Amino acid sequence: MTPALRLAGASLAYGDRRLWSGLDLDVAPGEFIAVLGANGAGKSSLLKVLLGQQPLERGTVEVGGRPVQRGSRRIGYVPQQKGLDPDTPLRARDFVRLGLDGHRWGPLLPSRRARHAVDRVLEAVGATAYADAPVGRLSGGEQQRLRVAQSIVGDPDVVLADEPLLSLDLHHAASVSALLHESRVRTGAAVVFVTHDVNPVLPYADRVLYLAAGRFRVGTPDEVMNSRTLSDLYGSPVEVLRSNGRLLVAGGAAPSDHPHAHEQEAS
Repeated sequence: MTPALRLAGASLAYGDRRLWSGLDLDVAPGEFIAVLGANGAGKSSLLKVLLGQQPLERGTVEVGGRPVQRGSRRIGYVPQQKGLDPDTPLRARDFVRLGLDGHRWGPLLPSRRARHAVDRVLEAVGATAYADAPVGRLSGGEQQRLRVAQSIVGDPDVVLADEPLLSLDLHHAASVSALLHESRVRTGAAVVFVTHDVNPVLPYADRVLYLAAGRFRVGTPDEVMNSRTLSDLYGSPVEVLRSNGRLLVAGGAAPSDHPHAHEQEAS
């Protein structure tokens, strides 16, 4: 089976600062990959590579067996959570439809096919009730549901999510994580989910890619999210505690570098 995504010998650096090198990663159709790591470890930069926005220093990147291209319709993208202007002149359904034909110039033309596609994903993410509401007047959680809908409305082969849980409360973080999981189960799209906290996606993640200090580890959550592996990555003691199905990571890197340093309870 052709991988949905493939990175081979991938290296990325900004000047003298190397983010990671020698990264080999095949992501199967329908697989859920959680990407974790310290601030500045290159998580969002990895997504830019996969989106065709950032060239690799060395190595190759493919989507569906073909070299990645900027603006590929085979990739859906969920950006970081940012509130929309309250006066944004778009209904929720029109915002979602931009995932189908937002790349075209001019107003959105009437289309039965597009309407059916939008209605389908609005129902899938639980947003039908506010489909005709002004998007800027919706809550942060409602807007993020629409971003998920926008990313999947074109039936992409891969969905990339860049810290989609930032600024969301525990309920909405769990809801958005479940939505992306349900989408990949329904459509077979691979999901690459960048997050600072693995707990909301722990029930869904098939594997974890952990980036730290120019190094990385890839494996199942149990293989990567343990004291021995993270201590080795950070080069200092890191303790991983498990309680009621949640993970708490403490110690090791300085608080400014460690994504879990001050967590008291994982969200």
